[in-house]
Amino acid sequence: MTRKEMKNITLTAQAGLTTQQATDRLAQHGANELVAAKKPALWRQVVRHLSDVSSMVLLFAVGLASYMALFQGGGWTKSIVIGSILVINVVIGMYQEASAEKALAALQSMSLPTTTVRREDIAQEIKAKDIVPGDLVLLKAGDQVPADGIVLESTNLSVDEAVLTGESVPVTKEKLTALDKVGDDQQVFSGTAVTAGTAVMQVVTTGMATELGQIAGLLNKTKKRATPLQGRLNRLSGWLTTFAVIGGLAIFALSIWMQNQGLADSLMIGISLAVAAVPETLPIIVTISLAHGVKRMAKRNAIMRRVNAVETIGGVDVIASDKTGTLTQNQMTITRYWTPGDQPVAAEKMTPAGKQLMRYLGLATNAEIKVTNGEEKTVGDPTELAIVRWLDKHDLNRTQFEQQAPRLAEDPFDSTKKTMATVHRLKDGQQLVIVKGAFDRLPVNWTAAEQAAAKQVHDEFGRNALRVLSVGYKVVGATATIDWDVLTTGLTFAGLVGIIDPPRPEVIPAIREAKRAGIKPVMITGDHMVTAEAIAKEIGLLTPGQLVMSGDELRTLTDEELTAQIENIAVYARVSPTDKIRIVQAWQKLGKTVAMTGDGVNDAPALKAADVGIAMGITGTEVSKGAADMVLTDDNFATIIAAVREGRTVYQNILKAVEFLVGVNFAQIFLMVGAVLMGWGAPLLAEQLLLINVLADGIPGFYISREPGEKEAMAQPPVANDESLFARGLGGRLAVRAVTFTGLTLGIYALGRFSLSAGQATVGMTMVFLVLAIGSMIDIYAIKDRQPLTLMSLKRNPVLNGAMLLAIGLVLLIAVVPGIRNMFGLVALPAVAWLVVIPAVFVPTLVLEVAKRWQRRSTQQMVGELDLD
Repeated sequence: MTRKEMKNITLTAQAGLTTQQATDRLAQHGANELVAAKKPALWRQVVRHLSDVSSMVLLFAVGLASYMALFQGGGWTKSIVIGSILVINVVIGMYQEASAEKALAALQSMSLPTTTVRREDIAQEIKAKDIVPGDLVLLKAGDQVPADGIVLESTNLSVDEAVLTGESVPVTKEKLTALDKVGDDQQVFSGTAVTAGTAVMQVVTTGMATELGQIAGLLNKTKKRATPLQGRLNRLSGWLTTFAVIGGLAIFALSIWMQNQGLADSLMIGISLAVAAVPETLPIIVTISLAHGVKRMAKRNAIMRRVNAVETIGGVDVIASDKTGTLTQNQMTITRYWTPGDQPVAAEKMTPAGKQLMRYLGLATNAEIKVTNGEEKTVGDPTELAIVRWLDKHDLNRTQFEQQAPRLAEDPFDSTKKTMATVHRLKDGQQLVIVKGAFDRLPVNWTAAEQAAAKQVHDEFGRNALRVLSVGYKVVGATATIDWDVLTTGLTFAGLVGIIDPPRPEVIPAIREAKRAGIKPVMITGDHMVTAEAIAKEIGLLTPGQLVMSGDELRTLTDEELTAQIENIAVYARVSPTDKIRIVQAWQKLGKTVAMTGDGVNDAPALKAADVGIAMGITGTEVSKGAADMVLTDDNFATIIAAVREGRTVYQNILKAVEFLVGVNFAQIFLMVGAVLMGWGAPLLAEQLLLINVLADGIPGFYISREPGEKEAMAQPPVANDESLFARGLGGRLAVRAVTFTGLTLGIYALGRFSLSAGQATVGMTMVFLVLAIGSMIDIYAIKDRQPLTLMSLKRNPVLNGAMLLAIGLVLLIAVVPGIRNMFGLVALPAVAWLVVIPAVFVPTLVLEVAKRWQRRSTQQMVGELDLD
C-alpha cells in the first residue's frame, strides 16, 4: 500500500458496502488470493534436465550402447546401467524443484478461510477470498488481517508484523484521522496478526496487490542460480565429451585405415572409447556425497532441503545474517539498571535500591513464563518477559511481591500515553501506585539536577542500543474510587532499566572462524541502526573501516553504485524485501557465492535469490522454510559455520571422487588410442571398460564420501565461482595418475600378449583388466588423504575398506570363475602372469605417494624461503 494509493481512497459508509458493490468490485479486482506462476509442462521439465552437458554425455553413451545391442548383439547391460543412472539424475533434479515450489504453497496457505465484514450494516462472516477493496473488516485479538487496509476505529490495537518485518515486538496501531496523514501507524497488512485490542479496518488492496502479494510476486520472478558445483561438473562433462568425440572419430578412422577392419568392428572400438570417456558412476557418487553431507549436517542442527546446497554452503564468500534470533538470543534481557544517587549497575549484581526497583517492576508486570513438560511457554510482551526473567535470576517473582501488596487496579499501556499503571494495597491500608513506561512520559516530581542526572543515564543507555524502561511510584491513602489522572502525577522516580536482545555467546568465535575462512559476515536487519551497530561491534562483525547503511540510504543508490561499495558495508538496518534481493544480487555480480538467513515471509524472495537460503527452524515461518535451501533447527549463526565446514568437506570428497574416476578414464582413452596406433587393436572390450567404470571404480568411489574433513579446510579461502575443478593441484595429480596408468597398462598388455603368451591378445587383455581394475581401486588410499599415507589413515574409513574388499573380490571372481570369465572375454592366466599382475597393481599407489611427498617437500621449502626473505 503506497501513499499514491492512499490518495485515491474513498471512505466507505459506516454501514459497509452493499451486496451489489461487493459483487462489482470482486469482478473488477479479482479474488483476494495469491497466484502462483504457471508451472512448465512435465515433458518440458524432463527435456530441460536432459539438456545439460552431463546428461547429454550419458544420452550419447546410451545411444551407442543401444545401437550395439540392436545391430551387433552386444547385449543390453550397458544401456540398462547407463540409462538407469540418467533416470535417477533427472528424478532427483525434479524432486528438488518440487521442494522449492512449496514456498509459494506455504504463502498461499497463510490466507484465512473466512473473516468478518460489515456489509449493509450487518456483521457477517464471508470467505476471505471474497473480500474486496472498500470492505469494512472487524478485527479482534487473535485474528489474522485478511488484506491491506487502513484503521478507521481502534481500541488499544496492537499487531504482530513479524511475518513481514522479522521483528517480534508488536506494533501499536492508531485510527485514521485524515486521509492526507496516513502513515504506518494507521495501516495494517495481510498476513499479520492482531495481538491485542479491537478495530474496524477498510480494505485498500487485496490479493497480489497486497504487501504479501508483492512478496509472492517476487517469489514467482526470482530464479535460483545454478550451483558452482553444477557449473564445474558441466564444464568437466563438456571437456570429456569433446575429448571422447575427437578420440572416437580418430580411433574409428584409424581402425578402418590402419587395420583394415570392417565398419562394425571399428564402431565397436569407437563405442569402447566413448564408454571409457564417460565416468558413469560420477553423478551417483556426487549425489551420494551430497546425501551423506545432508545426514552429517542434520546432526549439527542444519537440515538441508536442497541436496546441491550442501556443496554450495562450503563455498560461500558472504553470509548475510539476520540479527534477531540468529546473532542474538531472541530474548529481550535486562542487562543494566540505574537508581537515583548511584552509578549504572550490571543486572547480575543487586543493590538494596535495585531490589526495590525490581519490586516495583514485578508488581506492575503481567507477563508469565510457565514450564510444561520441560518446554517453556511465555505469555506477555517481550519487555515484560525480560522483567520476569530478571526476577527469576535473583530468585524472585511477582507472586511473592503481590502477597505483600495485592493488585487492586490496572491502567493498561496504550500508545498515546506510553505508560502503564497499577495500584496495590499495602499492609497499613495505604495504596501504592506504580507507573512504568517511557522516560519522558513519567510525571515525576524532581529537581532540575535530578532530572538531568536521570536523562544523562537514559541517553547513555540509548547510545548503547538499550531499550530504556523507567519506573515511578507514590504512596496514597486508601480511596474507593480510582482517578488515574490524579494517581499518576507527582511520582517519585525509582530508576530505569536497559533492555536488549543480547548476542549469543557462541557467535563471537563463529564470526572469528568465518573471517579466518575468508568469509565476510554481513548483518541485514529490520531493527534500528543504533541497535544493529552496537550488536555488530560487540560480536566483531563491524570493524573499523566498515560501514553501516540504512534501507533509506540504500534505496538512493543505483545498482551500479551499490555494487561498487558493497564490499565496505557490514551492516544494513531497516531494509525491505526488495532491498535484501538487491544486496544478494550485488554480491553475486561480483562473482561471490552468497548465503542469506531469514525467518519472516518478507525474507522468502531473498532466500530464494541467494545461492544458499537459510531459514530459522524455531522462529521461521513456513514460507521462509519453503523458500530456503537449509533450515537451522537451533536458529544459531554458529551452526551456519559448522555447516560451512561440512560443506567444504563434501566438496573436497567430490574432488577426490573426480580425481579417482577421471584420472583412470583418461588413462583408458590413451590406452585404447595408443594400442590401436601401435597396431595392437583394442586392448579392452566395451563390456570390460564398463565393468571397470561401474564396479571397480564405482563401489569404492561410493564410500569416499565418508572421508572426514581435512584439518586445513577452514584455513583456506572459499572456492571462487569461476575456479576450475582442476585448480589447487588437482590437474597435476590427474596428469600424474593418467600417465602412470597409461604407461603401466600399455606395458602390461605388451608383456602379456607378446612375451607371456603365443601372441594371444586375450592374455594381455585379461592382465590389463586386472591391473586397471584392482590398481585403480587400491590407489584410492593415496587419493583420499592429502597427507602422506599412514596406518591410521588406512583405518579411518572402515566402510571404504569393506567396499574395497568386496570390489576386489568381485573382480577376482569374474577373472577366475570360467563361466563368468568367458562372458566378459577374459581367459585363465598362467602363474607367471599373476607374478606380474600382483606387484603391478601397487605401482600407481607408490607413484602417487612419492609425488605427494615431493610436492609437500617443495611447498615447505618455498614457505621457508619466503620466511627468510
